[in-house]
Amino acid sequence: MTALDHLIRLCPPPVDPPPAVDWPEAEEALGTALPADYKRLVETYGDGVFDGTIWLLVPDSAYDDCDLHAQAVERAEILAELWDAGEERPAGLSEPGARILPWAFEEGTGAFLYWLARPGQRPDAWTVLYNEGRGPLWEHHGTGCVAFLRAALTGTAESAYFGADDVPGPTGHRFDTADRLLGEPER
Repeated sequence: MTALDHLIRLCPPPVDPPPAVDWPEAEEALGTALPADYKRLVETYGDGVFDGTIWLLVPDSAYDDCDLHAQAVERAEILAELWDAGEERPAGLSEPGARILPWAFEEGTGAFLYWLARPGQRPDAWTVLYNEGRGPLWEHHGTGCVAFLRAALTGTAESAYFGADDVPGPTGHRFDTADRLLGEPER
């Protein structure tokens, strides 16, 4: 059973499948291939939020806040300004050619989840970085995005931000689509 299979059992996806993503076009626009587990996650859930907390970024989302491309550009600009002003970069970026790419954000906190992409590394080997958003803390998680998401939702992630206290009670986990929560698309 894959990490996505476990996530689906934990948090059922929407009944209606999300819009198809043109992966070659999305990857060309980003200048990189993307992890296979992320592609399956997007194809299963689409843009929206897990447990009212973790918003999934999707290529070409109708909502700018959920659009992978728009957020990748915006986050790169914001982080460049912070690093130019002296804020410390995460340790993984000290390697020449290493980069980060956002794949999700945390509701109401300014926090983002990124992939750490190292030179010569296949996207399926990318690991997760969490940035608290309104401060300099970066957490590295040696797993892919789907496995991290599952751990965050179950309270088993070794994180200062996603602990057992954050796990929903007996009503279980839920995924709400962006269109259900945000209404008519911005574009």
